[in-house]
Amino acid sequence: MQQQNLVIAFGGTSPEHEVSVLSAMQVIACLEDSEFNLVPLYITKSGNWLTGKKLLDLEGYKDIPRLESEATQCAFVKDNSGRTLLKEQSKAGFFAKPQSYPVYAVLCAFHGSDGENGSFQGICETFNVPYSGSTVLASSIGMNKVKAKELCVANDIPVTTGVDFYESDWEKDQDAIIKEAEALSYPLIVKPCSLGSSIGVAKAPNKDELIEAVEVAFRYDAHLLIEEAINPLMEINCSVLGSTEECRASVCERPLGSAEILSFQDKYQSGDEANKGMASADRIIPADISSELTEEIRELSMRIFKTFGASGVARLDFLVNANTKKVYFNEINTIPGSFSFYLWEKSDISFNELINELIEIAMLNHQRKNGRILSYETNLLNEKAAKGIKGLKK
Repeated sequence: MQQQNLVIAFGGTSPEHEVSVLSAMQVIACLEDSEFNLVPLYITKSGNWLTGKKLLDLEGYKDIPRLESEATQCAFVKDNSGRTLLKEQSKAGFFAKPQSYPVYAVLCAFHGSDGENGSFQGICETFNVPYSGSTVLASSIGMNKVKAKELCVANDIPVTTGVDFYESDWEKDQDAIIKEAEALSYPLIVKPCSLGSSIGVAKAPNKDELIEAVEVAFRYDAHLLIEEAINPLMEINCSVLGSTEECRASVCERPLGSAEILSFQDKYQSGDEANKGMASADRIIPADISSELTEEIRELSMRIFKTFGASGVARLDFLVNANTKKVYFNEINTIPGSFSFYLWEKSDISFNELINELIEIAMLNHQRKNGRILSYETNLLNEKAAKGIKGLKK
C-alpha cells in the first residue's frame, strides 16, 4: 500500500522562525516510523518555499545557507483531475526530474506572524487541502492580542486593562498615549500586538523605561499594547485539544522564569536540552495550585477555545493574582510551541497519539467543509453576456 504524503510546513517569515523549525523537527522525529511519507515544506526567512529530504534533519540547520542551496524550490499546484500537489520546480541536470507529491494533509508547525496568523491557512483553503490547527478566522484573531481581548470582553471573559496604539499614533501624540497608560499605574507591560514567544515584551517600572520598551517593540510590530501588571503574578497555562463541537483540556502547568515575565530565553533556551523548544523550558506540571483553581482554568480554557472557534491543539495562557487567585486571560496560541505535547503526556496522551489526532481532526474538518454545497448553479453570466457590456454597465 502506497504511503500518503503528509506535508510538514514550517519556518516562515517570522521572528519565531527557529522555534518553528524545532517544533517541526519534533514532529518529524515522532512520525519517523509512521504510515506517512513525510514531505518537508520549509519556508525560508525571505519567503521561498523549499523541499527535499535534507530538510528533515535538524543537523542541516547548523548551516542554513548551505541547506537552502541544496534544497529544491516547490509550490502547490493543481493537476488535471483537481488534486493538489506539492511540486518541485525544475532541477538542474539533464536527467533530473522534478517530483510531485499528491497532498494527503498539511501539518502546520509555524509560530508567529505569517504562518500562525491565518495567512498560510488561507493558502491551504484556496487549494482545498486538509490542514492541522485552527481556521483562517480563529488563527488571525488569536494572533492579534487586541482583537483577542476584545472578543473575550464581549463574552464576559476576564482580561487585564490595556491601551493599544499604532506607530503613527505614537509619532503624533506620544504624551497622550503615555498619560492614558500611566492611568493604569506602573509597572506596565508592553507587548507587540501580533507576535508570540515573548519577543518584544517588556515590563516598564517608570516613564523612561516605558518609552524605551515601546521603541524596542516597534522594531517588531507597528501595533502595540500596554497593559496593567498583575502583582503578585503567577502564570498558568493549559492546552485544549479538539474542535468547537468537542474538546478536552490538559493538565495545567506553571512556567518558571528567571524574571517575573517569561522571556524568549526562559521559554526556549533554558534547561539542559534547549534544542527541544518549548519542551525544554522549566515548569511545574501539574501546576502546584488548588484543585478548584485548576478546574476553573481548565473550564475557562475550553470555553475560550470554543469562543475563538479554534481547532486542533491550542495553548491558553493565563495571568493569576497569586494572592486573590483572580484569573485573567492572557493569550491563545493556536499553534503552541512543541504542540504542548509535554502537557498531553502528563494527561496520558503520547506525542504520537497527539499528532495523529491532529491529522484526524484536520481530515474531519476538511470532509465537513467539502460536504457542503460549494457552488450555486445559475445562468447569470449567460444572461449578462447576451446583453453585452453596455447592458452590464446599466
